[in-house]
Amino acid sequence: MSQEPTGLNDLSLLNAAFVARLWEDYRADPQSVSDSWQAYFRDFENNGERPASAESSEGPARPSAPAATEAAVLQDRVDQLIRAYRVRGHTMARIDPLNLPRPAHPELAPEYYGLGEADMDRQVSSRTIAGPPLRTLRDLLSRMRNTYCRSIGVQFMHIDDLDIRHWIQERMEGAEGRLELTREEQLRILSALTRAVVFEESLQKKFVGAKTFSLEGCETLIPLLESAIERASEQGVREIVIGMAHRGRLNVQANLMGKCAADIFHEFEDRDPATRLGAGDVKYHLGYSTDWTSPSGRQVHLSLCFNPSHLEFINPVATGRMRAKQDRVGDVERRRGMALLLHGDAAMAGEGIVQETLNLSELPGYMVGGTLHVVINNQIGFTTPPQEGRSSLYATDVAKMLQIPIFHVNGEDPEAVAFVVNVAMDFRQTFRKDVVIDMYGYRRHGHNELDEPSFTQPVMYRAVRERQGVREGYLGHLLQLGKLSAEEAEDVAVRFRESLSEALALARSEEYQPPDLEPRGIWAGYRGGPEAQVDDVDTSVDRKRLTDLLRRLNNVPDGFQRHPMLDRFVKKREDMAAGKIPLDWSAAEVLALATLAMDGVPIRLTGQDSARGTFGHRHAILYDHETGEAYVPLRNLAEKQAPVEVYNSPLSEAAVLGFDYGYSLDYPEALVLWEAQFGDFANAAQVIIDQFLVSAEDKWRRLSGIVLLLPHGYDGQGPEHSSARLERWLTLAAEDNIQVVQPSTPAQMFHLLRRQVLRSWRKPLIVLTPKNLLRHPAAVSTLDDLSDGGFHRIIPDDKCPPKKGQRILLCSGKIYFDLVAKRDALKRDDVAIVRIEQFYPWRNEFLEETLEGFAQGTPALWVQEEPENMGAWPFLSRLFKGNLLGRFPFSGIHRPASASPATGSSAAHKQEQKELIDAAFS
Repeated sequence: MSQEPTGLNDLSLLNAAFVARLWEDYRADPQSVSDSWQAYFRDFENNGERPASAESSEGPARPSAPAATEAAVLQDRVDQLIRAYRVRGHTMARIDPLNLPRPAHPELAPEYYGLGEADMDRQVSSRTIAGPPLRTLRDLLSRMRNTYCRSIGVQFMHIDDLDIRHWIQERMEGAEGRLELTREEQLRILSALTRAVVFEESLQKKFVGAKTFSLEGCETLIPLLESAIERASEQGVREIVIGMAHRGRLNVQANLMGKCAADIFHEFEDRDPATRLGAGDVKYHLGYSTDWTSPSGRQVHLSLCFNPSHLEFINPVATGRMRAKQDRVGDVERRRGMALLLHGDAAMAGEGIVQETLNLSELPGYMVGGTLHVVINNQIGFTTPPQEGRSSLYATDVAKMLQIPIFHVNGEDPEAVAFVVNVAMDFRQTFRKDVVIDMYGYRRHGHNELDEPSFTQPVMYRAVRERQGVREGYLGHLLQLGKLSAEEAEDVAVRFRESLSEALALARSEEYQPPDLEPRGIWAGYRGGPEAQVDDVDTSVDRKRLTDLLRRLNNVPDGFQRHPMLDRFVKKREDMAAGKIPLDWSAAEVLALATLAMDGVPIRLTGQDSARGTFGHRHAILYDHETGEAYVPLRNLAEKQAPVEVYNSPLSEAAVLGFDYGYSLDYPEALVLWEAQFGDFANAAQVIIDQFLVSAEDKWRRLSGIVLLLPHGYDGQGPEHSSARLERWLTLAAEDNIQVVQPSTPAQMFHLLRRQVLRSWRKPLIVLTPKNLLRHPAAVSTLDDLSDGGFHRIIPDDKCPPKKGQRILLCSGKIYFDLVAKRDALKRDDVAIVRIEQFYPWRNEFLEETLEGFAQGTPALWVQEEPENMGAWPFLSRLFKGNLLGRFPFSGIHRPASASPATGSSAAHKQEQKELIDAAFS
């Protein structure tokens, strides 16, 4: 027998609150408590007293009777045992289909609390459990073990919210973790399992040696997803966005989403290489969308996201897509749509993007009403077992940060899985929070079908080889219950095999027609492809309208007290509206957003400091200086304007950029902007950039109009606060996949942002935004520049006529103003300074037009602040190879090649900058 815990026999430690609760129960109904407690309380009543409690206003309590003491000690021990099952029961649950041993937890043994066989038939209070208030200890233990230690292990006692804990207790303990399924429901599960198994068998036989990343060992995923979608449809969900990695993706496409098997087989045949040279993606990364009809006739639109091999990075993309779908239809309660994320166990524990995405789930700018997370738990990574891949007991332990339940369930018990799905979906619906289902299975093959797993996991794969499949196990269960015959079950499998054979014949026939991949639905009016094939648009706005909007942006509600330090900001805006002073960067930017919102274009701007702006230039959200109340002028321009959302994001780049990229996929008519605190902070989101943003059109024919605002400029602030890594963007640029721009005036920014949504051409826009130019006296524009102009890819020099030019300096961004100041000081009117505003897509014709009047042989120099191996110089030198447009000798002026973008010394920076500018004129 285990040693008895200290203090259990100390009467001073008895739970007085517990006694008080029993007293209240006795007063309401004497039969609701045990005989010994009835006798105990009657004794008090006969003496005109009440039992001891934590606080008694009726004077000192009389000493406890021996019988009452014994009952109280027993109940206290029982209560601790009940709590232990709720807290620790999952550690003994039989959730592993391979039956690998799990150590017994001492706190779940009755002996740990001094309880033995003699106590098992004693009546104890079960008032915290659904059902009768009294049970024998034997019955109570049986219920606890059935609920928490069979095929389901649930973690929920870490949750602080008492209402949530009680809700889960009632749902779990009331049914003892089991559903009473009808024959129809059981046959539906068997049918789903049969289709999942037969599909994998067919792929293995028809395409020997091909990688499929099969679902074998976790086939219960298909009935799990069907049940989840059916439940969601009952709860009013009409759109579901699914994000998942490659394992089981083909099975999900075929058996859940209804993708034509002939299309899948045609992808394996790979007969049209000429159509995919340099493009496309492997079949188990592809997405799909469909309208799914539930058995009860309700329809749900399913969107399976395209996904790279960077597994969990689809998570924020999928949730961003769902948020956009909700916003499009005004679903502010987040009830019409749901995100459904499928995780691998190793990836969920190992990749930080999981935590970043979970952290977004309850933030106002990112919440989607609760995401269903399903872990396809293979109990192994590529070749890495859990003990080498994570420091936590479960792959899902990171999700405990959200104060949500986590259900671990044995994938070879489909009915337990069905129960968990119902509880999880009802939890999500009730509390609008994420919920996790961790479905344990195994990998029938290695990481892929060509891999030999027994090299590294011989013991595990001996167990795997000895396992019968989940379908066979569930079929045996139903046969034993007499729910169907073996002939009925085999008929389902035969018919599905025949349909797959017909699909393969179609895929290999001349009659096969591949699906139409042209943009449809909300994307029907938009296009990608080369920029040269798209006409420019008029981005100008009437001057009177600009003046009126700028004044309106200064308005605040009556009684609202702006911060006193913003008085100067407001006065400048008034003078700009009156035409007394030119527009600064902030004014031009906000006018771009305001004019678009007034024209019906939704705006979404996020970033770590986007409301105020990292450099205090924006102030898109104002806060009452006394009350802290927030006010957004851009949202209050007119009654019928489009919505404008501005959110300060958490300290995350990968998840937030992924979310906003996903948002842009389902809201093409909106202006979606993500702003980095400093430009090179975008490198923390490099997976999103590389695998989605710059390559999605080439791989998956997916377009996006997202805008990245990346502060850039060398001003002595150090390596991490200087460079937006222009060279990386230009290295990633090809086939007109992105736009890379560095505007040098407020008017350029105004027209650039408007052009991004007014054109039907949708490509990600990378903007190198300024820092000290935000308030530079020369970096200004007039209202006429906004009302009469447009965006210029190249800005020529109007102070040096081409015929007079003896030297051409090409540059971009902040250094232009340094060069102009030097030229003015030297009075060198024979040096032309030309600004390159759009680096990509690069169009030679605009440069040819700008330099048309300069004499052949005039030296042309590219001048940049960045080191030789960074900035635009590697791109331009590769493009022109020492001869600009075939007419001008071409060389570069830059800092020496460096491993780091910039110095951390302000004095060293100034010296470097002086030498750079001097060299441009020497």
